[in-house]
Amino acid sequence: MSKIKAIVLLSFVALVTSNCNLSNRSMQEVINDPFDSANTPYSEEYVNRRVEMAPLQMPRNIIVCRSKQCAPVNLAMSKEYIYNSLAQLMQNNNNQKALICAADTGTRNCYSNFISLPIVVGITPAYMFVDSVKISDVHLSKGSRSVKLMLNYNVTYNGQTPDCAPDKTLLFVKNTDNIVMEDEGYQCKMTTIGTTTVKTLFLIDYIDMDYGFIGGYYSIGLSGPAYGGGSGYMMIRLAKKALPLKENLPVVTSKKHPTQVEVDAANHMASPANSTTSASTSTNGVQIFPINRKK
Repeated sequence: MSKIKAIVLLSFVALVTSNCNLSNRSMQEVINDPFDSANTPYSEEYVNRRVEMAPLQMPRNIIVCRSKQCAPVNLAMSKEYIYNSLAQLMQNNNNQKALICAADTGTRNCYSNFISLPIVVGITPAYMFVDSVKISDVHLSKGSRSVKLMLNYNVTYNGQTPDCAPDKTLLFVKNTDNIVMEDEGYQCKMTTIGTTTVKTLFLIDYIDMDYGFIGGYYSIGLSGPAYGGGSGYMMIRLAKKALPLKENLPVVTSKKHPTQVEVDAANHMASPANSTTSASTSTNGVQIFPINRKK
């Protein structure tokens, strides 16, 4: 009888573990919880593990490229120069769509055409994707080093595109070590009940004015019926570069001033005496002088 019980127990364990990942679980864990309730999609532990956010990294050096040369900001540029360059870059790309990609922090090369972060929509685990953003409006703040932007992110999750409101974002240059894009949080309709607030923080550490690239560390968080978030490094590819503001400038040609000889000749031709002289000149090149007869 003991042999039969042992065979039944081993068969039960083999049946249960056929749907479990033994590489991450011990035999004692399988016996205590054969169905692995921690990995069921609706368990609280599973949800918490899925939405865990990575810490946001701080930029060590901010690099700016101009005239095909790159250098750290704190060695060669002022905060006013950085603000003027970013303001010009944003104004050039007003009403334009910019591409977003996940990139490597060292080489700044894109390894995917989007950024993704784990979220939970209702009770369903999902991934949120952002691959582009449209700059709808650019407003310069008078007396401050900040640019007010109106952004429209292209958000998708599990093959669906929610209806999202425009995002009010503030781009400001605090100093040569802190260039930040931060929004107030925009609303997305991801579920039938309620709206989800999406908040984005972007710490810029790379600006290429020659080709229109902006790179930095991002952190995106969701709150509401859909929640979660994540962080990483991304690159924004703008449609237009910083310089020049207008590529085709009108060419102004200066008028040639007449010389004194030309002025005197024009005055001579316009004088009344010239008309008398012209009347007394024959077509054969012989000038005829009138003779007054005496009576």
